[in-house]
Amino acid sequence: MAVKIKSQHGTIDINNDVIATVVGGSATEQYGVVGMASKKALRDGFNQILKRADYTRGVVVRQETNGISVDVYIVVGYGTKISEVSKSVQAKVKYNLNAMLGIDANEVNVIVQGVRVLAD
Repeated sequence: MAVKIKSQHGTIDINNDVIATVVGGSATEQYGVVGMASKKALRDGFNQILKRADYTRGVVVRQETNGISVDVYIVVGYGTKISEVSKSVQAKVKYNLNAMLGIDANEVNVIVQGVRVLAD
């Protein structure tokens, strides 16, 4: 599926893989996020942190009538406040989707798949 944006000059189609890359990049920029996790942790392995090319496996994008809904699967660093990290991920994802792609996210759900001890 793709998000369609109509303008006076024509139609713009934005693929879900592009949205997932923007969401994954936005999430991993936040303090306390170690990386993206797979939404199917049992199949892909619990301890695997996704690389930038695999962000589509850690993001679920659903189209709605007046925007999109996004699920983001992350791994956080041990010792960080999970609620604050999740709130900052939500805010940054919503902002970047609007600023980069012109898409309004109705909801950004953050699912913490694991906690990693950060190396000093």
